[in-house]
Amino acid sequence: MNIEQLREYCLSKKGAFETLPFGPDTLVFKVAEKVFLLVGLDQIDDLSFNVKCDPEYAVELREEFEQTVIPGYHMNKKHWNTVYANRELPDQKLNELIDHSYELIVKSLPAKIREGLQ
Repeated sequence: MNIEQLREYCLSKKGAFETLPFGPDTLVFKVAEKVFLLVGLDQIDDLSFNVKCDPEYAVELREEFEQTVIPGYHMNKKHWNTVYANRELPDQKLNELIDHSYELIVKSLPAKIREGLQ
């Protein structure tokens, strides 16, 4: 997976949009003003991104994929993981982690906003 594929996948989510709230080097993907993925634009060789994750699942992923999934860099370590895109996980699994993050955010939204995304 490269950064363009990551960007296209994130933007394919209903209601998703991109922004640069932390400056020109960090691309942030949101749904209803809530972040579901962050990625540094200054990465050249080893693409990684931060995604939200259920705390128990986060621990499982970190234990199973020690070289690929680590506690979220500059994030709440309980709820966020940093995932390296081109190590142990195939693109399909990376997409599943993005889906999981997006779904966690959508589930936390008020019912009226959730309904508007369907």
